[in-house]
Amino acid sequence: MSKNKDKKNAIAKEAKKEKIEDVSIEETKETKEPKISEVEQLNKDKLELTLQLQRLQAEFENFQKRNQNDNVRFAKLANKELIKHLLPILDNFQLAFQNKDSKEFVKGMELIYSNFYSILEENGLKKINTEGKFNPYKHEVLLTADSEEEPETILEELQAGFALNGEVIRSAKVKVSK
Repeated sequence: MSKNKDKKNAIAKEAKKEKIEDVSIEETKETKEPKISEVEQLNKDKLELTLQLQRLQAEFENFQKRNQNDNVRFAKLANKELIKHLLPILDNFQLAFQNKDSKEFVKGMELIYSNFYSILEENGLKKINTEGKFNPYKHEVLLTADSEEEPETILEELQAGFALNGEVIRSAKVKVSK
């Protein structure tokens, strides 16, 4: 008797399984064949997205070109302002050369140098300090010498170094102790 029940239960389970498989096969067939209007809508959406992407790409390229042009224009403007500040020094050189045979020539050159240096300082240029210990980020060793000083102490500045707005643009060339 229990064998019959087990057989009936197995047959019932098999039948349920076949019904489920039949339903899922039918659902799959329906979803695989979308309606024509759905295909048209998807194609329309795809076309709209493609056009939107192309517009965005063009806008980005235009932005890059505009930004690059702005940077070039800004650099030219910055140079223009610096040149405006330097023009009086050019005038001073002309005056000094007109009087190059007089004693005032040396004084004129000193005045021009101090004027020129002050304009550069106003625009962010600072001379690098060369007193004390050697700093590889600010100094470049050209010579070494025996000395009673501690090793790597700067003994002499061979060429001035400069920083523009805190960034080293030319290292100071120095002589250091061994």
